[in-house]
Amino acid sequence: MAHPLMFDAGDPMLTRVRELAHGFPNCAEKVSHGRPAFFTKKVFAYYGSSVRIDGEWIQHHQSIVVAVEADERVAMLSDQRFFLPAYLGAWGWGAVDLGTDTDWGEVAELLDASFRLTAPAKSIAELDRRS
Repeated sequence: MAHPLMFDAGDPMLTRVRELAHGFPNCAEKVSHGRPAFFTKKVFAYYGSSVRIDGEWIQHHQSIVVAVEADERVAMLSDQRFFLPAYLGAWGWGAVDLGTDTDWGEVAELLDASFRLTAPAKSIAELDRRS
């Protein structure tokens, strides 16, 4: 059984995340578990997430989920905008809510770091050549 779509394709936050994510070498997009996922060989970011609190699912529709280094994750979680997403949080991923005050430079840095943790060496080398 396929997951229902859990995003609005016209969401302006998603549009901005797409612009940033598709700027990475060899990035493609697919829908995974009802949410947009950005990947090369492996996923480096998801748009939207949820958490389970006291048995209730809380949706974070306008958020990004990224792979993060362990030390960075500790720092992230000291900021109330960040949270551990359901399922992926246990595997070293973190998430941040997006909103009208979003620092898109920070989002770009999070995407870059996640890309570097998950992408093939050839794609990372291409990214470095662009810089």
